[in-house]
Amino acid sequence: MMTQLERDVAQLIIDALNIEDMDASEIDPDAPLFRDGLGLDSIDALEIALAISRQYGFQLRSDSADNAQIFSSLRALSEHIASHRS
Repeated sequence: MMTQLERDVAQLIIDALNIEDMDASEIDPDAPLFRDGLGLDSIDALEIALAISRQYGFQLRSDSADNAQIFSSLRALSEHIASHRS
């Protein structure tokens, strides 16, 4: 079950990366975003970070030691956004 924020962030990811033929509800909130999950890469992470900055009013730093945890899943990313958005 997805929260509204998770659905919103899933749609943000789809829009930011121009993923066709995928609905936000198809993204498992607990699945990895990188490698075995959605198969995203570091360029995708930068595009997502930029979209988050525009949408939610705060920046994700590329040099943050927490990025592996923040981007580990849709749920983790959504929780981070919830605690940092302005």
